[in-house]
Amino acid sequence: MRRTILERLAEKPQAVGELARALPISRPAVSQHLKVLKDAGLVLDRAVGTRRIYQLNPDGMGALRAQLDRFWSRALATYQQVVEEDQEKS
Repeated sequence: MRRTILERLAEKPQAVGELARALPISRPAVSQHLKVLKDAGLVLDRAVGTRRIYQLNPDGMGALRAQLDRFWSRALATYQQVVEEDQEKS
């Protein structure tokens, strides 16, 4: 569900109510997911009147991207090493 929320916020900043109308979960559940995403640094919020508008945090998304790049680089290097070792044994 959090990935879906991030995808929706990538389209445009939105309030909790907007997100809740588009998702199969309650408004309080959307708020909980947004809190987790905010605590992780992936979304920002700002007050507009009585509503809070949420948007992606470019810095947080960049940090996530860098972390995923490092993870996949290590995983693929390990996979390559295993394949090469198997080829040497054959």
